Amino acid sequence: RAAMTVIVIFLVFAGVVGVLWIGARDVRAGAMSPGELVQFVIYAVMAAGSVAALSEIWGELQRAAGATERLVELLGASDSVRDPVAPVTLPRPAKGEIVFEGVTFHYPTRPDQSALEGVDLHVRPGETVALVGPSGAGKTTVIQLLLRFYDPDLGRITIDGVALPDMARNDFRRAIALVPQDPVIFAASARENIRYGRPDATDAEVEAAARAAAAHDFILDLPEGYASFLGERGVMLSGGQKQRVAIARAILRDAPILLLDEATSALDAESERAVQRAVDVLAEGRTTLIVAHRLATVKKADRIVVFDRGRIVASGTHDDLVAEGGLYARLARLQFTEGAVAAE
Repeated sequence: RAAMTVIVIFLVFAGVVGVLWIGARDVRAGAMSPGELVQFVIYAVMAAGSVAALSEIWGELQRAAGATERLVELLGASDSVRDPVAPVTLPRPAKGEIVFEGVTFHYPTRPDQSALEGVDLHVRPGETVALVGPSGAGKTTVIQLLLRFYDPDLGRITIDGVALPDMARNDFRRAIALVPQDPVIFAASARENIRYGRPDATDAEVEAAARAAAAHDFILDLPEGYASFLGERGVMLSGGQKQRVAIARAILRDAPILLLDEATSALDAESERAVQRAVDVLAEGRTTLIVAHRLATVKKADRIVVFDRGRIVASGTHDDLVAEGGLYARLARLQFTEGAVAAE
């Protein structure tokens, strides 16, 4: 582009100078009048401007061609995770039993470092299980494998006894509601963002889900209430408000399996308490996996599974793990005062 700009500028000015030089010589020789010289100079300037414009268009075409090549590469990229040719249907209604059998997994970008190593985990139907541990221990990887964003290198994962690779992804994902750590908010109204959890839901059901997620009040405070445009990626909302919209979406979905990945990490204490009550009600009768760093949000879980470096190092209730010592007790001491831990 830089070389073409230099060439075009040189040609434009060379053309104008050439016309002036030849025209001035002809005017001195009496073969051309001064008015005709001015006329030719105007023609030369118009032609030079057109050439410059065409060069800009050519540059834009070259940039578009480069962008198109990248888009074609993306469109031609193959998904490493594929649905089977003859998929098995998940039994309905789904019970929500989740089993990890000897699961080992390495992320494609980190083939030398295992994210999970020989993980065996059995979550019974209706059980609430919390996954805790330091950052990078493999907690969120469990969620990603359960949603089949990736396939494990070794072992298998089943829902209600059916292996994930044997089912179509859009089939078993209907039985799962997810509240991610970084919720996705679409450039649409608050009502449509919540309704994304179940597109056929009525306005009354959407508002009931928002109330349960402690989102109703701040939505009413928006300029147009539930019809308010939330902006691209929810720029009109705070981090905590985005999470409450995502929780309302999961409540509306009413799926038998609930996945909470740091669902209350951006909430203040009052909102967290309100949302926690809603989550407790929502989790009744559902299989719930909770990924959390804040141990106060998982103390009531039926079972707490402690991860460290991709392995399960402990499992039990909050009281049992604190009394046992080890990694969980150390994390608890970091988050609670010694007196609070003793009281628990």
